[in-house]
Amino acid sequence: MTILSILFFITAILYSSVGFGGGSTYLALLLIWGTPYYIFPIIALVCNIIVVSGNSFNYIRAGNHNFKLLTPFLIGSVPFAFFGGTLLIEKEIFEILLFFVLSSAGILLLLNNRSYEKASFSSKKLNFIFSFLIGSILGLISGVVGIGGGIFLSPILFLIKADEPKNISTHASVFILINSISGVMGQLTKETLLNEIINYWPLFICVLLGGFIGNYLNLKIFSGRLLAITTSLLVIFVAIRMGFKIF
Repeated sequence: MTILSILFFITAILYSSVGFGGGSTYLALLLIWGTPYYIFPIIALVCNIIVVSGNSFNYIRAGNHNFKLLTPFLIGSVPFAFFGGTLLIEKEIFEILLFFVLSSAGILLLLNNRSYEKASFSSKKLNFIFSFLIGSILGLISGVVGIGGGIFLSPILFLIKADEPKNISTHASVFILINSISGVMGQLTKETLLNEIINYWPLFICVLLGGFIGNYLNLKIFSGRLLAITTSLLVIFVAIRMGFKIF
């Protein structure tokens, strides 16, 4: 548990520094450590909530938000995140799905690292149906696997030039926070034993501390692009490590 806690701490620092919660990598680490797979999602989602709560508050307080843009994504994602959380899937399918989710997330983040350096930006108005459908898909993936979905939403918003980089970081954090809460509610409809989750309390403490540090690094020390590259390489490395374990 000590080494796993340290890795969760490092993961929280890196992900929170670019506005994410780290759910995908928490899941991969739990898989590598041989944790019972049926409690993977709820542990990762709770860690997400802990990490991005501070980020969301700080970003919103700084005025870096556009809730008019984010709302259609949330309208689509929240019910599907809950629904996804209620689904029961086989361990082998879960592991393969997680592998592809993790690989895609790492590659997308790496390819879009330059976006974190842009000083000026011309935003676009998005179609409600498009935003709703994207949100629904990401919400379903979030609920089933146990991630917040922000690591996918962020590159999509950068790709279509939906908003300024600083606002997109806020959108990702809030999207992760709300979807993670919805996903936890869905997971709790299963026969998940709360006393098993409580046994992992050191992980929750570590991600809380890591989240504070990561947010500080983002605001005060390192550039967003450097942190995005570092985080993406971590995700890809863990995906490769997990791939060897699965295949």
